[in-house]
Amino acid sequence: MMNQEKIMQGIKLLLEGIGEDVNREGLLETPDRIARMYEEICGGMEEDAAKHLGKTFSVSTNEIVVEKDITFYSTCEHHLLPFYGKAHIAYIPDGKVVGLSKLAKTVEVFAKRLQLQEQLTVQIADALVENLNPKGVLVMLEAEHMCMTMRGIKKPGSKTVTVAKRGEFQNNPELVNLFFQMV
Repeated sequence: MMNQEKIMQGIKLLLEGIGEDVNREGLLETPDRIARMYEEICGGMEEDAAKHLGKTFSVSTNEIVVEKDITFYSTCEHHLLPFYGKAHIAYIPDGKVVGLSKLAKTVEVFAKRLQLQEQLTVQIADALVENLNPKGVLVMLEAEHMCMTMRGIKKPGSKTVTVAKRGEFQNNPELVNLFFQMV
């Protein structure tokens, strides 16, 4: 569970550490605002993706399902800076599908944690496998990282692409090509 008081103390220390006056008018409420913000952007820490993937619907066909361009925002665990982009998800049902909004909610659950993009991609794929038991899953994330844009190498607009394949997508290049055509 998040401890807002600790977050506020930490922000005061950070502000003092960079040479700011924590009693300056513009900063008086900043620790509280930051604590509330982290409760929102790291709210996935206490949420279980299975909650969203639990309600399924029977289907008679097992054709590929693709949900693309799911916008997500996450926070890099190395620099505590945002990274954001689009998630593209494909799965091949094995007799059951989940509501499309539940795929977006699954992305959101894992994105609202301190993350690495590579880890986020795998977590989404594994949650789909564990909860839907599909014949195959493919998850692709493409994101811009503020740690690459604002600091360090300073290359705005560069994107990182990560892919996780499970089941039939691991051994079937035609399915993978179909996914990339659809995305």
